[in-house]
Amino acid sequence: MESLGTGVNADGLGAGRCWRLSADIDGHARSSGPGLATQARSGRMLQLLGQREGTRLRVRLLEDGYPCWLEISQLLERAIPAQPRRVLPLEPSSIAARLPEVLTFAERALEQPNRYLWGGSLGPDFDCSGFVQSAFASAGIWIPRDAYQQERFCQPVAVRPGVFALLQPGDLIFFGRPQRCSHVGLYLGAGHYLHSSGKEHGRDGLGIDQLSPEADHPVSCHYRSELRGAGRVVRCHDGSTLA
Repeated sequence: MESLGTGVNADGLGAGRCWRLSADIDGHARSSGPGLATQARSGRMLQLLGQREGTRLRVRLLEDGYPCWLEISQLLERAIPAQPRRVLPLEPSSIAARLPEVLTFAERALEQPNRYLWGGSLGPDFDCSGFVQSAFASAGIWIPRDAYQQERFCQPVAVRPGVFALLQPGDLIFFGRPQRCSHVGLYLGAGHYLHSSGKEHGRDGLGIDQLSPEADHPVSCHYRSELRGAGRVVRCHDGSTLA
C-alpha cells in the first residue's frame, strides 16, 4: 500500500480532495506514455478528479485550472493533503506594478543554458507558454497555461509587423495560424520579444526576436509571418478550467 508519513494512502485518493505539492512534479498529457503536459512547482495546489488509470491519477492544478495526469507514486511522495486556498485577485494597477519582476525573471532565464522542452514550465528548459506563465507566476500573477488560452485571457492590443507603438513591456505577442494561436512571446520593448521556440523554426530555447520588417533573421521572419496579435495581462486567473 502506497502511503505517506501522515497516514494518507492510496485509498484516500478520492475525487475532490485537495493536495499541496512539497516538491516539483511533472504533469502528463495522457494516462500512459511519456508525453509531458506541464510541470508544477513545490507549493502549488491541486485537486483530485477521481480518474485513475494504471499508475496515474488525473488532477486539476488549482492556480490555473489546468488538468493533467500525475504518477500516483510521485504524488504520494511529493504532496500532502491540504485545504484549498484562493488565488488573490489583483487590480490592473497592481499587475502593472509587478511587471518589472516579470521582466527580471525572463531576463535571468535567458542567461541560463536552456533548450526548448514541450510541457516545460519549471526551467531552465521551457516551452513557449510555460515560460510566459512562469514569468508572471514569479511575480504572483497567475495566467492560463497554454498559448491559445493566454490569447483569450488577455486584453487585446493592436499590433502588426512594424507597427507596435501601442505595446508595452510585459505584453504578450501571439503567433499561429488563422484558426488557432500556437505560440507566445513576452514583449520587451522597441519591437523585441523574448520567447522559447523549438528546433524547426526557432532557436531550440530562449531567444530574442523582432517584430520589425527590417529584421531579417530567419526566426524573426518566420514568426513575423505568423503574427496574430498581442494582449495585455490585466487580471489574474480565477482557477477555473479553460477549454
